[in-house]
Amino acid sequence: MTSGSRSTSSRRSRNIFDGMADLLAYLGLFATAFGAATIMPMQSEAVLVGLLLSKKFPIFWLLVVASLGNVLGALGNWLLGCGIERFREKGWFPVGPTALDRAQLWYRRFGKWSLLASWLPIVGDPITVVAGLLREPLPTFLLLVSVAKVGRYLVLAAVTTGLA
Repeated sequence: MTSGSRSTSSRRSRNIFDGMADLLAYLGLFATAFGAATIMPMQSEAVLVGLLLSKKFPIFWLLVVASLGNVLGALGNWLLGCGIERFREKGWFPVGPTALDRAQLWYRRFGKWSLLASWLPIVGDPITVVAGLLREPLPTFLLLVSVAKVGRYLVLAAVTTGLA
């Protein structure tokens, strides 16, 4: 094997590993954004900011991956809400009937527009669960949650990159 072919082979291996590392970065961002939108306590913003500051990835694709993961995680909450009512009287159910009734009253008071607050920490995830519980139509749910979550990531990216 000549030194030229070793050099080409070495470059190919490095490109493959770089590509795998990039894929893992995107998958990690997606998984973190998905998890952050569920009832699990996770922070997708820190991962997004780190990847933005690395300047290794196109901002557009970071926003697409983070937003897609976060909206799909919220969709999981909506689906959970659709089936949650049958468990409310079970002893192991983590939310008491009073708290569930209070959440439903709150959602009924502010309606579908409360989904614009779905990006907020702590309160955002329960809003998406209650939207499912109260059978908010899926297209309306997806539109409002997407506006909220994409908007949050856009502002975060603008501030992080100095575009704001």
